Amino acid sequence: MSAYKDKTQGTWYVSFRYIDWTGKKTQKLKRGFKTKKEALNYEKEFIRKTAADMKMEMNSFIQVYFEDKKNELKENSIRNKQHMMNKHIVPYFGTRKMNEITPAEIIQWQNAIQEKGYSKTYERMIQNQLNALFNHAQKIYNLKENPCKKVKKMGKSDANKLEFWTKAEYDRFIAGIEPGSEDYLIFEILFWTGIREGELLALSLSDFDMSENLLHINKTYNRIKKRDVIDTPKTENSVRTIDIPNFLKEEVQEYAKKHYGFPEDQRLFPIVARTLQKRLKKYEALTGVKPIRVHDIRHSHVAYLIYQGVEPLIIKERLGHKDIQMTLNTYGHLYPSQQKKVAEMLDNKR
Repeated sequence: MSAYKDKTQGTWYVSFRYIDWTGKKTQKLKRGFKTKKEALNYEKEFIRKTAADMKMEMNSFIQVYFEDKKNELKENSIRNKQHMMNKHIVPYFGTRKMNEITPAEIIQWQNAIQEKGYSKTYERMIQNQLNALFNHAQKIYNLKENPCKKVKKMGKSDANKLEFWTKAEYDRFIAGIEPGSEDYLIFEILFWTGIREGELLALSLSDFDMSENLLHINKTYNRIKKRDVIDTPKTENSVRTIDIPNFLKEEVQEYAKKHYGFPEDQRLFPIVARTLQKRLKKYEALTGVKPIRVHDIRHSHVAYLIYQGVEPLIIKERLGHKDIQMTLNTYGHLYPSQQKKVAEMLDNKR
C-alpha cells in the first residue's frame, strides 16, 4: 500500500516510486489528502500522466497538453486557451477518462454549451479547444480515435460574416477625432495599414523608416497578469514590412515633433487593449457610425483594398498571413464575381 495516515496532521499522504521520462526510477511524496481514496487517486493519475496513459482523466491530460505546448504557444494564447478549457471543458469532462469519452457525450456537451446563448463564433472557439486536446492525444499519445471527428462542429467561424467600415464610414468616424492627437494617429495607423491591435500597441518610433515610407512589424504587445509583455508576433509570417502612404508618414512625424525627445525604442502608444476598445466605442457613439470591434478595422482596411482592385497576394503579404488560402478563405467572398467578364470574353473570342 502506498497511502499512509499522517497521525500528527490527521491527513493522508502517498509515497511511491515511478519511472520518469528519462527511464530513471524516482521517489514521489505528496501530503495533505483528506481521505485515503483521494491519496490513491492522486498516485494513479500521477503515474498515468507521467506515462501519458490515455486512461488518465481529462484534467490530467490538459496539464500534459500545456506542458507539451509551453514552447510552442505564446503566453497570451496559453492564458486564453486555459480560460476556455477551465470554464467550458473541465466542468463537463474533467474527471472523465480520455479513452472513454464518446461522440454521444460530445453531442450532449455541445447541447449544454449551445443552451448558454453564446455567439456562433465563440461556440466554434470552444469547440476548437476540445478538438485540439483530442488531436494532440491521438497524434502524440496514441489515443485510438478522436471522438470529435465523428460529430459536426458546433458554431461557425466568422469568415463569412465580416464586420467592417466602408471608406465613407471611416471618414465619418475619424472626423470626430482631433487631428494630430494620440487617438487620431492610432486609428489612422489601424485603418491605413491593417495591422493587428497587439502590433499597434507594440509600435515604437524606431519601427518606422521615414526615408523609405516603411513600417516594420516585428513584435506584439499584451497585458498579462498586470505585466506589460512584448513578444514576437502571432506567427513567423507576421514579421513583415509594410509600405505606408506618404500622408501617414507625415502624420507620424508631426506627432513625434509634438512629443520632442520621445525615446525611439519606447512604445509609441503606452495604453492597454481595453483602453483602445473604450476609445473606439467613445468615438463610435460620438459620430454615430456602425459599432465594430478594433479587429474589424483590419477587415475594413482589406475591404477598402479589395474595392480598389488590389490582388489577394498583395493583401496576404500586407496582413502577414501564412498563405494565400487563409486570405482567400477570409476575404474571398468580398471580391466581385468575374463570371460575367468571363462570359463576355468568350463572346468576344467567338
